[in-house]
Amino acid sequence: MANTGRRERRKRETRRKLDEVALRLFLEHGYDGVTVAQIAEEADISVATLFAHVPDGKEALIFDDGSERRAGIVAALRDRKEPILEALHKFFAARGPYSTEIPPEHAPKRDLIVQTPALREYARRLWHSCEPELTEALAEESGLPPDAPAVRALARFVLEIPDLTGTAPDPAAALASVFALLESGWPPRS
Repeated sequence: MANTGRRERRKRETRRKLDEVALRLFLEHGYDGVTVAQIAEEADISVATLFAHVPDGKEALIFDDGSERRAGIVAALRDRKEPILEALHKFFAARGPYSTEIPPEHAPKRDLIVQTPALREYARRLWHSCEPELTEALAEESGLPPDAPAVRALARFVLEIPDLTGTAPDPAAALASVFALLESGWPPRS
Protein backbone atom coordinates (compact mmCIF):
# COMPACT_ATOMS: atom_id res chain seq x y z
CA MET A 1 0.00 0.00 0.00
CA ALA A 2 2.86 2.41 0.84
CA ASN A 3 4.42 1.77 -2.58
CA THR A 4 1.18 2.62 -4.34
CA GLY A 5 1.02 5.90 -2.45
CA ARG A 6 4.63 6.75 -3.25
CA ARG A 7 4.19 5.77 -6.90
CA GLU A 8 1.09 7.95 -7.22
CA ARG A 9 2.86 10.87 -5.53
CA ARG A 10 5.78 10.51 -7.96
CA LYS A 11 3.39 10.44 -10.91
CA ARG A 12 1.63 13.57 -9.69
CA GLU A 13 4.95 15.31 -9.05
CA THR A 14 6.25 14.41 -12.52
CA ARG A 15 3.03 15.63 -14.12
CA ARG A 16 3.14 18.88 -12.10
CA LYS A 17 6.75 19.43 -13.15
CA LEU A 18 5.90 18.78 -16.81
CA ASP A 19 2.98 21.22 -16.64
CA GLU A 20 5.14 23.94 -15.07
CA VAL A 21 8.01 23.47 -17.51
CA ALA A 22 5.70 23.40 -20.53
CA LEU A 23 3.84 26.53 -19.48
CA ARG A 24 7.08 28.42 -18.81
CA LEU A 25 8.54 27.39 -22.18
CA PHE A 26 5.31 28.19 -24.04
CA LEU A 27 5.17 31.63 -22.45
CA GLU A 28 8.85 32.29 -23.22
CA HIS A 29 8.96 30.94 -26.79
CA GLY A 30 5.36 30.64 -27.92
CA TYR A 31 3.46 27.39 -28.15
CA ASP A 32 4.60 26.62 -31.68
CA GLY A 33 8.21 27.44 -30.78
CA VAL A 34 8.49 24.57 -28.27
CA THR A 35 8.82 20.85 -29.01
CA VAL A 36 7.93 17.89 -26.87
CA ALA A 37 11.63 16.97 -26.83
CA GLN A 38 12.51 20.41 -25.41
CA ILE A 39 9.90 20.03 -22.67
CA ALA A 40 11.17 16.56 -21.78
CA GLU A 41 14.78 17.74 -21.73
CA GLU A 42 13.98 20.75 -19.55
CA ALA A 43 12.00 18.52 -17.17
CA ASP A 44 14.89 16.01 -17.14
CA ILE A 45 12.81 13.06 -18.33
CA SER A 46 12.68 11.04 -21.53
CA VAL A 47 10.22 11.76 -24.30
CA ALA A 48 8.76 8.29 -23.70
CA THR A 49 8.14 9.17 -20.05
CA LEU A 50 6.52 12.44 -21.08
CA PHE A 51 4.12 10.57 -23.37
CA ALA A 52 3.44 8.04 -20.61
CA HIS A 53 2.16 10.94 -18.50
CA VAL A 54 0.58 12.91 -21.34
CA PRO A 55 -0.41 10.58 -24.21
CA ASP A 56 -2.38 13.36 -25.95
CA GLY A 57 0.77 15.39 -26.62
CA LYS A 58 1.91 18.84 -25.69
CA GLU A 59 -1.57 20.43 -25.79
CA ALA A 60 -2.55 18.29 -22.82
CA LEU A 61 0.27 19.78 -20.72
CA ILE A 62 -1.74 22.99 -20.34
CA PHE A 63 -4.96 21.27 -19.22
CA ASP A 64 -6.06 18.72 -16.68
CA ASP A 65 -7.74 15.55 -17.92
CA GLY A 66 -11.14 17.23 -18.12
CA SER A 67 -12.55 15.57 -15.02
CA GLU A 68 -12.75 18.87 -13.11
CA ARG A 69 -14.57 20.43 -16.04
CA ARG A 70 -17.09 17.56 -16.23
CA ALA A 71 -17.67 17.58 -12.48
CA GLY A 72 -18.00 21.37 -12.44
CA ILE A 73 -20.61 21.65 -15.15
CA VAL A 74 -22.70 18.85 -13.65
CA ALA A 75 -22.42 20.39 -10.17
CA ALA A 76 -23.53 23.74 -11.62
CA LEU A 77 -26.79 22.08 -12.61
CA ARG A 78 -27.33 19.86 -9.61
CA ASP A 79 -26.40 22.44 -6.95
CA ARG A 80 -28.32 25.31 -8.49
CA LYS A 81 -30.99 27.51 -6.99
CA GLU A 82 -31.73 29.30 -10.27
CA PRO A 83 -33.08 28.12 -13.64
CA ILE A 84 -30.88 25.74 -15.65
CA LEU A 85 -29.67 28.25 -18.24
CA GLU A 86 -28.87 30.85 -15.58
CA ALA A 87 -26.81 28.26 -13.67
CA LEU A 88 -24.89 27.32 -16.81
CA HIS A 89 -24.29 30.99 -17.63
CA LYS A 90 -22.89 31.57 -14.12
CA PHE A 91 -20.68 28.49 -14.46
CA PHE A 92 -19.09 29.71 -17.69
CA ALA A 93 -18.90 33.35 -16.56
CA ALA A 94 -16.57 32.32 -13.72
CA ARG A 95 -14.12 30.58 -16.07
CA GLY A 96 -11.37 31.42 -18.53
CA PRO A 97 -11.83 34.38 -20.83
CA TYR A 98 -15.14 35.39 -19.22
CA SER A 99 -13.94 35.82 -15.66
CA THR A 100 -13.01 39.24 -14.38
CA GLU A 101 -11.81 37.71 -11.12
CA ILE A 102 -9.09 35.43 -12.48
CA PRO A 103 -5.99 35.59 -10.29
CA PRO A 104 -3.23 37.61 -12.01
CA GLU A 105 -0.88 34.61 -12.00
CA HIS A 106 -3.40 32.62 -14.11
CA ALA A 107 -3.92 35.33 -16.74
CA PRO A 108 -0.84 34.43 -18.86
CA LYS A 109 -2.01 30.81 -19.14
CA ARG A 110 -5.56 31.88 -20.03
CA ASP A 111 -4.21 34.30 -22.64
CA LEU A 112 -1.94 31.61 -24.10
CA ILE A 113 -4.92 29.28 -24.51
CA VAL A 114 -7.13 31.95 -26.07
CA GLN A 115 -4.39 33.05 -28.50
CA THR A 116 -3.22 29.58 -29.58
CA PRO A 117 -5.42 27.73 -32.09
CA ALA A 118 -4.11 24.26 -31.13
CA LEU A 119 -4.84 24.91 -27.45
CA ARG A 120 -8.32 26.30 -28.20
CA GLU A 121 -9.07 23.17 -30.24
CA TYR A 122 -7.86 20.93 -27.43
CA ALA A 123 -10.05 22.88 -24.97
CA ARG A 124 -12.96 22.38 -27.36
CA ARG A 125 -12.37 18.62 -27.33
CA LEU A 126 -12.30 18.69 -23.53
CA TRP A 127 -15.63 20.54 -23.47
CA HIS A 128 -17.12 18.02 -25.89
CA SER A 129 -15.99 15.19 -23.62
CA CYS A 130 -18.49 16.57 -21.07
CA GLU A 131 -21.46 15.84 -23.33
CA PRO A 132 -22.60 12.50 -21.83
CA GLU A 133 -22.52 13.80 -18.25
CA LEU A 134 -24.12 17.13 -19.18
CA THR A 135 -26.85 15.41 -21.21
CA GLU A 136 -27.67 13.13 -18.30
CA ALA A 137 -27.72 16.02 -15.81
CA LEU A 138 -29.92 18.13 -18.09
CA ALA A 139 -32.31 15.21 -18.47
CA GLU A 140 -32.49 14.65 -14.72
CA GLU A 141 -32.98 18.35 -13.99
CA SER A 142 -35.57 18.88 -16.71
CA GLY A 143 -37.48 15.63 -16.33
CA LEU A 144 -36.97 14.84 -20.02
CA PRO A 145 -35.37 11.63 -21.25
CA PRO A 146 -31.62 11.82 -22.01
CA ASP A 147 -32.24 10.94 -25.66
CA ALA A 148 -34.77 13.75 -26.15
CA PRO A 149 -33.57 15.92 -29.05
CA ALA A 150 -34.03 19.10 -27.01
CA VAL A 151 -31.81 17.78 -24.21
CA ARG A 152 -29.12 16.56 -26.58
CA ALA A 153 -29.22 19.77 -28.61
CA LEU A 154 -28.96 22.00 -25.54
CA ALA A 155 -26.03 19.98 -24.17
CA ARG A 156 -24.19 20.09 -27.47
CA PHE A 157 -24.83 23.79 -28.03
CA VAL A 158 -23.84 24.76 -24.48
CA LEU A 159 -20.55 22.92 -24.92
CA GLU A 160 -19.85 24.91 -28.11
CA ILE A 161 -20.26 28.24 -26.31
CA PRO A 162 -16.61 28.58 -25.18
CA ASP A 163 -15.40 28.05 -28.74
CA LEU A 164 -18.00 30.45 -30.17
CA THR A 165 -17.45 33.28 -27.68
CA GLY A 166 -14.04 32.84 -26.01
CA THR A 167 -12.10 34.87 -28.57
CA ALA A 168 -14.68 37.64 -29.05
CA PRO A 169 -13.46 41.20 -28.35
CA ASP A 170 -15.65 41.14 -25.22
CA PRO A 171 -16.00 37.46 -24.28
CA ALA A 172 -18.31 38.15 -21.32
CA ALA A 173 -20.70 40.16 -23.50
CA ALA A 174 -20.62 37.45 -26.18
CA LEU A 175 -21.35 34.81 -23.54
CA ALA A 176 -24.28 36.88 -22.22
CA SER A 177 -25.68 37.32 -25.74
CA VAL A 178 -25.64 33.57 -26.40
CA PHE A 179 -27.38 32.81 -23.12
CA ALA A 180 -29.92 35.58 -23.82
CA LEU A 181 -30.64 33.83 -27.12
CA LEU A 182 -31.07 30.50 -25.35
CA GLU A 183 -33.33 32.09 -22.74
CA SER A 184 -35.63 33.69 -25.29
CA GLY A 185 -35.36 31.24 -28.16
CA TRP A 186 -34.66 32.19 -31.74
CA PRO A 187 -36.38 35.45 -32.72
CA PRO A 188 -39.41 34.95 -34.99
CA ARG A 189 -39.15 36.04 -38.62
CA SER A 190 -40.42 39.47 -39.42
